[in-house]
Amino acid sequence: MRIEQSGKILSMYDDGFELTIRPWGSNSLRVQMWPVSQPDDRDWALTEEVEETEPEIEIKEVFLQAPWEEEEDRVRSQTGVIRNGNISAEIGPEGWITFRKADGSVILQEYWRNRDRIDRYAVPQGIAGRQMSPVPGSYEYRLTARFEADPDEHIYGMGQYQELNLDKKGEVLDLEQRNSQITIPFYVSSLGYGFFWNNPAIGKAVFGQNRTEWTAERTKKLDYFITVGDPKQVVMQFTKSVGRSPIMPAWALGLWQSKLRYRTQAEVLEVAEEYHRRGLPLEVIVIDFFHWTKQGEFRFSPVDFPDPDAMVKRLKELGVRLMVSVWPTVDATADNHDEMMEKGYLVKNDRGLQVHMNWIGETRFLDPFSEGARTFVWDKVKQNYYDYGIRLFWLDEVEPEYGPYEFDLYRYSAGPALEVSNYYPVAYARAFYDGMRREGESEIMNLTRCAWAGSQKYGTLVWSGDVCSTFRAMRENLQAGINMGLSGIAWWISDIGGFIGGDVKSDSFKELLVRWFEWGTFCPVLRMHGERQPFKKLTMEEQYRDGVKQFSYGLPNEVWSYGEKVYDVLTKFIAIREQLRPYVEKIGAEAHETGLPLIRALFLEYPDEAAAWTTEDEYLFGPDLLVAPVTEEGLREKEVYFPGSETWVDLFDGTEYEGGTLATVPAPLDKIPAFVKKSSDFRITL
Repeated sequence: MRIEQSGKILSMYDDGFELTIRPWGSNSLRVQMWPVSQPDDRDWALTEEVEETEPEIEIKEVFLQAPWEEEEDRVRSQTGVIRNGNISAEIGPEGWITFRKADGSVILQEYWRNRDRIDRYAVPQGIAGRQMSPVPGSYEYRLTARFEADPDEHIYGMGQYQELNLDKKGEVLDLEQRNSQITIPFYVSSLGYGFFWNNPAIGKAVFGQNRTEWTAERTKKLDYFITVGDPKQVVMQFTKSVGRSPIMPAWALGLWQSKLRYRTQAEVLEVAEEYHRRGLPLEVIVIDFFHWTKQGEFRFSPVDFPDPDAMVKRLKELGVRLMVSVWPTVDATADNHDEMMEKGYLVKNDRGLQVHMNWIGETRFLDPFSEGARTFVWDKVKQNYYDYGIRLFWLDEVEPEYGPYEFDLYRYSAGPALEVSNYYPVAYARAFYDGMRREGESEIMNLTRCAWAGSQKYGTLVWSGDVCSTFRAMRENLQAGINMGLSGIAWWISDIGGFIGGDVKSDSFKELLVRWFEWGTFCPVLRMHGERQPFKKLTMEEQYRDGVKQFSYGLPNEVWSYGEKVYDVLTKFIAIREQLRPYVEKIGAEAHETGLPLIRALFLEYPDEAAAWTTEDEYLFGPDLLVAPVTEEGLREKEVYFPGSETWVDLFDGTEYEGGTLATVPAPLDKIPAFVKKSSDFRITL
């Protein structure tokens, strides 16, 4: 083992591998390791300019001697320390790395307990803390990184997983994108640090009681970022490194209307006209999938949408913007298929048929890692949507949703799916962001079903995918939204009422819809969506009109679709949302400047309160509003923890609650427990 300094970098060489530790912005370090002869210069998410700092580096000669060894048998070794602000990393005499805060306390340490130093030369992968095992027949490795575990540590972030736990300690998380699962491998620790696994490979993260373990099924290097500070500083330093959301347009902060699905131009206009007739403010209406001719042709069906230009102009007169769904799927019979295949713009299979999904046609996915493919799809979108005045795009299916999820089967221009697949949603969002920037657009907000670290800098509004219409799903999405904010995604929403199911005649579903809408009012964007049961059955003629199989559609999902009682509550909260908009605009600008999310875990603002780390069913909407959604059917009161030392005021009835206390508050069906700091100048008028 040899340790050296080169400028601001501390390096260790051992058995053909080079490991480097360097400053990466304030109070942060970046650790990388690769075979000396095979460096990999891809930065993945760590692409943004960070502060230049001057680290302190110290290298010492030491001797290793076991108690039973004679002095002359001592083995010469080295140690190395690099300090950058409030963080330091020490390479010990046996090669293990220990990270400390400025006060000397250990925050993270490579796993050493099986004492694997003796056998590290028998295998070409290093010590127990990090292993790179060659994959036969390739220049790639299977990577494992292990760290000591603190049983008292709490771990938050990691993107979006559909389960109930806000705290990820004790969990096993698959690092793979799926419909409703968003893997963003960054976490905030209660020990005062943040950790980012800068690797888009398929793998796992295990936050065990005995050790923490990260794996990448295929990779060329180890690469991670670690930063210290209070939770706010950690999120700010992380987002500084990977990018922050642009300022989202103020017009996007009102009501969005969507369903599965508006089938025709006439239906879209009819719904928009009805909102106008009722005097209800509507900012966006959404045209979902299969409004097109074929997947991959990226254009309206001329039968259902005969005059897009006139449709967009009439919507503009009504004060409504149009969003359209653009999938990255290309049908085998689409008129663009052969050209895209010949130019290498489609994902390839390493074996078997070149088919990725067989649902409403045999399709392949676009390869957005290819710059040519990104330009190609944007040029089609510009010609067939943008030039009609459409400025909002719904980037669905961007996990991508393979059928099946057999990642060892697929290959991109950037490498095998096992190595790079989790980056797909970033690359696809970039195609639209870059295209719109080339057209001179400055206000870019596109809806996307998946994300990875850095997606936010491409103007993405991430939603939680096709979740079920149940109270459990609502509760799962509450923790998902909080954790997405901690993962760097400031703008996140879910389908109000859930997507899958939702019987329009069911009283249980109506209650769920009301509760979800109330919660959605205090989310970054207020958006109605879902497939509403029972589905409209198509006739045989409708199913195969023009030789193209058509998709069925759900029942109406507008705010007036569920009866007068529901309508009264929903319109009440639309009015509340209108009053909230200046506040949302303000905290949205803060997200752009600092990277802090709109939906915030309590401990972001109150890190010194133990209860703020363990309260999982409420959140702060910006710094001044406390929101505790009702996620249980039939519940008409809720226990709420009030953080801090300030007084909190009920937004609806003015009741005051002192910080640092727990209280049971009323929650009738037409009210969500929501409170504002007494010191804030924000109030609502009912």
